[in-house]
Amino acid sequence: MSFLDDLLGGQGQQQAGGAGSMISVAGDLLQRAGGVQGLISMLQQHGLGGAVQSWVGTGANQPVSGEQLGQALQNGGMGSLVQEAAGRLGVDPGVVLSGLSHVLPHAVDHMTPDGQVPDAGQGGGFDPSMLEGLAGKLLGGLAQA
Repeated sequence: MSFLDDLLGGQGQQQAGGAGSMISVAGDLLQRAGGVQGLISMLQQHGLGGAVQSWVGTGANQPVSGEQLGQALQNGGMGSLVQEAAGRLGVDPGVVLSGLSHVLPHAVDHMTPDGQVPDAGQGGGFDPSMLEGLAGKLLGGLAQA
C-alpha cells in the first residue's frame, strides 16, 4: 500500500492536498475544469456520462480505467495537466491516470453527497477545502478492502 499511500499524499499527512498527491492532482483538474460542474460536463461530453452519473448519484460508483479517463481528459483539453502532474511526481502519465481513475470517482462522490451537482453560484466552482477529509476516506476504504 505504500505506493498508493504516496500517491494519496501519505496516511499521516495532515494536509490532504499536499504537493505531489493524487488528491492534489484531482484538485488541479477540478480547478482547471471550472469546478465539479465543469469536470462532470467535460467527462460526459467525452464518453464517460454513465460512469460520471454514478459518481454523482447516491448508488455505487462505476469504475473507469486510466485509459478511458486519459482519452476523455485529452479530448477535453486537459491532457497537459496529466503530463505536468507526471513530471512533478516523476512517474509515467499512465500512473497518474490510473491514480486519477481511482480518486476522481470518490472526489466527485464526496463533493455531491446528496446526489446533486452544486450550482455554480452555490459552490459549483472549486474550492480546495471541498476535498478535505477525502484522503482519510480513501485510505480507510482501502484498509477495509
